[in-house]
Formats: sequence, structure tokens, C-alpha cells
Amino acid sequence: MRLHRNLVFAVIDALNFIFNENEYADKVIEKVLRYDKRWGARDRGFIAETTYDIVRWKRLYTEIAEVHEPYSRPHLFRLFAVWCVLRGIPIPDWKQIEDTPERRIKGKFDELSKIRKFRESIPDWLDELGEKSLGNKLWTQEIAALNKQAEVILRVNTLKIQKSQLQALLAKNDIETTTVDDHPDALKLTERKNVFVTEAFKNGFFEVQDASSQLVAPFLDVKPGQRVIDACAGAGGKTLHLASQMENKGQLIALDIYESKLKKLKKRTRRNGVHNVETRVIDSTKVIKKLHNSADRLLLDAPCSGLGVIRRNPDSKWKLEPQFIDRIMGVQQEILQNYSKMVKQGGQMVYATCSVLPQENTQQVKSFLESENGKAFELVKEQNVYASKSGFDGFYMALLKRKG
Repeated sequence: MRLHRNLVFAVIDALNFIFNENEYADKVIEKVLRYDKRWGARDRGFIAETTYDIVRWKRLYTEIAEVHEPYSRPHLFRLFAVWCVLRGIPIPDWKQIEDTPERRIKGKFDELSKIRKFRESIPDWLDELGEKSLGNKLWTQEIAALNKQAEVILRVNTLKIQKSQLQALLAKNDIETTTVDDHPDALKLTERKNVFVTEAFKNGFFEVQDASSQLVAPFLDVKPGQRVIDACAGAGGKTLHLASQMENKGQLIALDIYESKLKKLKKRTRRNGVHNVETRVIDSTKVIKKLHNSADRLLLDAPCSGLGVIRRNPDSKWKLEPQFIDRIMGVQQEILQNYSKMVKQGGQMVYATCSVLPQENTQQVKSFLESENGKAFELVKEQNVYASKSGFDGFYMALLKRKG
């Protein structure tokens, strides 16, 4: 592989924004890729994937390179040099990375790889929390799986097209896909491609959605004609999946505290050909009260630590703090207590998170069921989805039924 200066400099800029300015990696990549319109798909792929790689292995690389925050430009070049050596990429003859001690880098890598917190490049507190919560064996397997690059998974919009038709259509655009066992609407790209520029995407034939996330809507077991509420809808990935499962029939109310996210959802509903969704901003407690005892089905895709999705958000390893997890657990219990009142007798709700921590999952459901409001519910089934076992994101789902 031959390195090009302008692409490497773009990576260094991106790392500076992420590590020193504390900006979000996905937004930084978007910004940096706008530097030069002449960059082709391969160039853009190099910038994005190299940046994400160095962000993912930040702790390991900084330990090998012996650099500390705030990172100067020479420090960032040293991190890049470590990346090159460990990838077996010849170091170019540039003044920024001359005198790179290749043998010492490899030796240090071998030495640090024996220690999990360095090998998996995570903060001490997270390593301790993971082991305490999941046990040594499962945490070791899980954090290794969560450090692998996420594959691109599509969810076929069955309101508009069949899976086999979409596969054939994408193949004409040189985008090869395979089906995914036990995920009826999922297609996996055999090679990373920018699917957002395709006519198929513009026509609303699919959404990009991880396979684990695609398990949540079916878990709720919705039927056409029901009143379904998605109470933490966000930009609506799961809302759209629910709409297709409802065959566009019935009423689907998407709630969120952020109006900006619901605006994105509205755009997506139009592209997807979905017309049974109504959006409402939760700007006061009245919004929830008006819906008490009215929902056949309720989805609580609760805010969480996001530990199950660090494959696609590797910078969250460095942004996450123990206090945030404590705080978000309070929010999760509040959501369960207050929003569950929207379920009518005989109705069902799903509590879901993209976390693998039992204190955000099983334990939250247990606390709810033992509470005054929770006495009206019974647990039907729950499922832990571990990245180490599924190969996809880490997720949790619990189906609860309101006794009638």
C-alpha cells in the first residue's frame, strides 16, 4: 500500500478534532471528507477507516507511542506510524514520521497484548465494570467482539420491495449481498460500499440497520390495525420497521424529547412510503398522560450506555464516564415507571437497550416488576444479544404484558 500525503494529513486533522477538540468521530469524518471533491471512494474509505481504526485502538497505540493528551501534531503522526507498523505498511520517507522504531513498536505490542485493558484498548474503569457485571470469560469475549469493525447490514423495506428483488437490484450496481439467518428482513454487504448514493436507497427500498436492532420490532409482535407507541423514537429506525410490520395499517405514534430527531423521522417516513406514523414531541408530562391506557403495543428503546454499539461508535469508549451510566440508569427506571402507563390492559411493551450490562437490562426490568406500577405487568420473555455470540451489535429486549 502506497501512502498519499494529502490523505494522511486528513487523517491527522480528523484525529486532532476527535482527541483534542472532543468532537464526535462520525461528524468529523463528514467534515474532513469535504476537504477535496476529487477524492474517490478508495481515498475516502482510507481516511474514514484509518481514522476509526486509530480511534478504536487509541489506548493501545498511545501506550506504544508513549504520547499523552493533549496530543501535538508530532504525537498524532507517531500514532499514525504505530498504525502503519502494526498493519505492515512500509513507512514513507517523510520528515513527520522518520526514525520510527519498528522493532520496538512490535515488541511493545506483543507485551501489552497480554493485558486485556491495553489489548482491547479500554479505560480501566470500563474494564473493571465489564468484568464485574459479566464475569471474566464473557467480558473478555464480548469486548473483543465489540472492537471488531461493524459490517454493513440493510433492512429491506417490505412495504415497497421483496428481499430477492432488492438483492438483484443492488447486484446491478455492483453491490453484492447475502441473507442473514434468523433475520428475515436483513441483507449483509459482502464488501463495504456507500449505499446511500444508490437509487434503491433514494426510493426507500431499504434502511441501514444492524441485524440486532432488527430483532426489536418483531419482539413486540405488532399487528396491522393496532395502536402502537414508540416512546423513545429518535430518528426512527425501529419506528419504520414497526410500520412495515403493521403493513402501514393502524396508528403508530412516535414520541421523543428531541424535535430535531422527529423531523428526521418525518423525512424518512416519506422516503419509505410510510403513512401511519404520527410524531409528537414530549414537551410536558401531559403528552404521556393523554395516552394513558391506550396502547396495544409500546416500545421503550431506552437511552443507555451504548456499550453494545461501540463497534460503530469507537470514540464512545473515550467519551463514556461511570457517572453517566449511573445517571442513565435513573432515567431508564423513570421511563419504565412513567411510560408503561400508556399500555392498556392486555397490551404488551418491549423494554430494549443497546447495552450488554445487566444493571441496565435484566436488573432494570426486575426493579420495575417489583415496584407498585410494575405489579400490573408480567415478564413474558427476555433476550440478551451478545456481539461475541451473534457477530452483530450487543442488545437486550424484554417483553412485558399488562395483566388484564
